[in-house]
Amino acid sequence: MAETLPPLLLIGCGKMGGAMLEGWLEQGARQVVVVEPVAAAVAAFAGRVTLCASVAEIPAGFAPGAVVLATKPQQAAEALPALAGLARSGALFISIMAGKTVAGMTALLGGEARLVRAMPNTPAAVRQGFTCCFGGPGVSDAQKVLTDRLLGAIGEVAWVDDEALIDPVTAVSGGGPAYVFLLAEMLEKAAIEQGLPPDLARRMARRTVAGSGALLAASELDAAQLRVNVTSPKGTTERALAVLMAPEAWPQLMSQAIGAATERSRELAG
Repeated sequence: MAETLPPLLLIGCGKMGGAMLEGWLEQGARQVVVVEPVAAAVAAFAGRVTLCASVAEIPAGFAPGAVVLATKPQQAAEALPALAGLARSGALFISIMAGKTVAGMTALLGGEARLVRAMPNTPAAVRQGFTCCFGGPGVSDAQKVLTDRLLGAIGEVAWVDDEALIDPVTAVSGGGPAYVFLLAEMLEKAAIEQGLPPDLARRMARRTVAGSGALLAASELDAAQLRVNVTSPKGTTERALAVLMAPEAWPQLMSQAIGAATERSRELAG
């Protein structure tokens, strides 16, 4: 039998917070307090968890083993100081707030927090997410194991030893679903331009992207080799790739895009 999850406190229950919460409940979490001021966002969880509109409503004496910060980054300065008492009690803090550094959050929590900074992505909604984590000073091996359990509820988990790497992680993994959705969008548009009916173009683009992702996940081959396997010499795919892979085309633009997103993540961190 799997070890029971400790009491959990979730601050913020938007799309990502809600996805994590569903995963924890599926894992058998028994004591979860959720702080979320928007009642509609947590209506589906009524009766399964304790709902609070603000930190002030957290039940007296509630002692979470982990506090997950899933609120908006701009709300950190207001929300975190009110949780300083939990930091002093030794609770693990896990933050998915983009751009907020361990040092900055620790200062807001009174300097005693054991804090993990994590960057998940939106496939978490279907338990297919990827989350990369960095453990701040004092985070124990047992707390890393707990982090793996909590974030593993929404997909795969990995760790980096350098917090600065969270910026390119944000650019690649955090923003990656948007780039993939853009590809599906462009495939659909191009198919319509070539005369395919819109409904067929939509179905074809979505299934091609989803199926290719499933093949990539299941295969031990490099992505480059899978691409080669689809590309017959002097065929239609080779002709298309000659356009996409031309100098200053897709590969160069992707590198520029990831660089721009990485730089923006650094700017948000201050």
